Amino acid sequence: MTSPNYQKHLLIVEDDKGKREFILESPAYSLGRSKKCDICVQSLFVSNRHATLIRLPDQDDSYCYQIVDGDGKGNYSTNGLSINGQKFRARILKHNDRIVFGSNVQVTYLHMQRQDTSSAPLPDSLLDVTLIDPAMVEKTVEEQSPPWSQPTPGQT
Repeated sequence: MTSPNYQKHLLIVEDDKGKREFILESPAYSLGRSKKCDICVQSLFVSNRHATLIRLPDQDDSYCYQIVDGDGKGNYSTNGLSINGQKFRARILKHNDRIVFGSNVQVTYLHMQRQDTSSAPLPDSLLDVTLIDPAMVEKTVEEQSPPWSQPTPGQT
């Protein structure tokens, strides 16, 4: 039996309005300058309906997001999409992809996941830890005295 995966998809938008984060959970999102878009991007260099994000099933009961230029129905944006420096009409996004919509407009896609290991027991060696506050430890004589005040061997 495999452990379930926990995943989070984030979109970080940097535009004329500043930097904002969006947690992606819905099956589709519209991105653009229009107030009707799910994720509104503030810039004159962005089309009203610049791009569409579509959630797709992935392996192991997980999912990924694909970005499509324009409204997803063949109406493309004016400036297109540049992902990691290359032009695309559509692409399945990967962790840390940087999407440029136009001048001064950048979107970063983050896909974070981890496997649930909560049912696995911790080894006893990890539980047997003693924490010591450094303020509670007594200093040795050598640590308390500066080196020039210590007698050299053979002197009393």
